[in-house]
Amino acid sequence: MTSARRPLPTDIVALVSFDGKVHPNEAKPLDRLGTRNRTHALEEALEQWLSFATGKHTWLNVKGATIHGLVTARPRRKRSAWEVEILIDADDDKSVVLSLFNRMLSGVLRAGAERVFLRVNADSALIDSARSVGFFAYQNETLYRLSRPPDVEPSVISLRPRTKKDLLGVFQLYGRIAPANVRAIEGPTLREWQAAQEKWGKRTKDFILEDDGVIISHVRTAGGSTGRVTVSAEGGRDTIDDLVRFALSRLKRSANVLCLASEHDGGVGRALLDAGFETDSRYTVLAKRLTKPIAELAKETDKEAVPVS
Repeated sequence: MTSARRPLPTDIVALVSFDGKVHPNEAKPLDRLGTRNRTHALEEALEQWLSFATGKHTWLNVKGATIHGLVTARPRRKRSAWEVEILIDADDDKSVVLSLFNRMLSGVLRAGAERVFLRVNADSALIDSARSVGFFAYQNETLYRLSRPPDVEPSVISLRPRTKKDLLGVFQLYGRIAPANVRAIEGPTLREWQAAQEKWGKRTKDFILEDDGVIISHVRTAGGSTGRVTVSAEGGRDTIDDLVRFALSRLKRSANVLCLASEHDGGVGRALLDAGFETDSRYTVLAKRLTKPIAELAKETDKEAVPVS
């Protein structure tokens, strides 16, 4: 019989010996996309363990002394929005991953979560299991990779650094370009949109393009050996091409560059391909909105009751 529980320090032994091999992490948080780890299996297992060894938001499925799966969840920008960071399924029995999902959902609800997000490979066998516990697949994404340092002409487009005062304008841009079904899950309100912003894992720089005081484009970049960029824009193909060139001009020291684009950002995907990017991988993003418990109403007395005619 298997059961889901919180981890113990001694579980590192069982983690390393999942059937004699290290099973892949099925969850694909933004800050880990595109990483190609060629380390030894033991090193990879230790790296995964160190990311959740505190046990603060981790659950294991065990049978005797054998670990059959684990899941780790973490908050995004705020604690009302969480995401699955690690999901390892080492058993063909579907009840294992279902037990993990249910324990995780119960745990993050107690921690104040209102929504939980999960990104997996588009062909992941765990999508059906996630749906069976209430996750809803609401968006498909493609990761593009430029496998060489950017070599672009200086962009003629003029963007300025984003300031704190631009927050509402960027949210309004998101509201104009994202489909209604995506907005309903990610950002129906400014508060919920802020809470659901993903971690990049490194320092970012943001730039915006305005038209008569209205923000019409938002570019975010992060440097390093592997640079990262996102482009959100209104406008035609020429504008998007210029925005991609602008982003790449900020990442000339990066050995390669990654960009994650949603399926509704078709113009961005085409501009990336024209700039020399190649398709790296495809993902499905799921989410589940959690129901808050309602406090029990206090009993009325005759003197407190208000009659309704």
